[in-house]
Amino acid sequence: MHLTILQTGDVPQHLQPRFANYPQMFRHMFASGGGDFSFSEIDVRSVALPDAAALEGLVITGSPAGVYEDHAWLDPLRTFIRAAYEAETPMLGICFGHQIMADALGGTVEKSGRGWGLGRHLYRVEARPHFLAELPDTIAVACSHQDQVVLPPPEAEVVLASAFAPYAGLLYKTGKALSFQPHPEFDDAYAKALVDLRRGNAPETVIEEAIASFATPSDSMALRRAIVRFFADTA
Repeated sequence: MHLTILQTGDVPQHLQPRFANYPQMFRHMFASGGGDFSFSEIDVRSVALPDAAALEGLVITGSPAGVYEDHAWLDPLRTFIRAAYEAETPMLGICFGHQIMADALGGTVEKSGRGWGLGRHLYRVEARPHFLAELPDTIAVACSHQDQVVLPPPEAEVVLASAFAPYAGLLYKTGKALSFQPHPEFDDAYAKALVDLRRGNAPETVIEEAIASFATPSDSMALRRAIVRFFADTA
């Protein structure tokens, strides 16, 4: 299966010498999760989007952008997401990808009054479609966000939730569109670097709790394998 990775953001500039870019992180995520995929990449901020119906599968990355901001590339991306959904092209969104999918398909995304979500958060598995059947009841996955889905689209079912992010995982009615707020593609070194990056912006208590949270074993690999199964199911 060929996956088209839609890049919507970059690793912060001063971290770029130490870490791969977001498309490379996703390539590694799929390989480590046991997937057998080929890939191409499109930077949606500067390149015209293709015919969504002609793609085998697509992935929308994270971004520092907010869906409510004024960027010229956001409306074309919304139109593309709606076309992909209508064509039932298998689609995965992570963090900003999760948010822009919800926004494009009838949900609401806002900067949350709960503040920064940083470190390794615990999420309840709220529903068990086939590809999530092997997950434990609660999974621990890294996150880094202020924005959240505050009202999911009518056709979305909540599959992952927490007290901090009640709509952290959404599976859409077609069974071909899936999104998550946390970042299974992040390794711990990068997730910790993002926590350090928020010093001075997030409260120090949130920073310290985030650092301590990495003592909890990660379930990112289990979620990676579930994502691979999702694309296998939709192929």
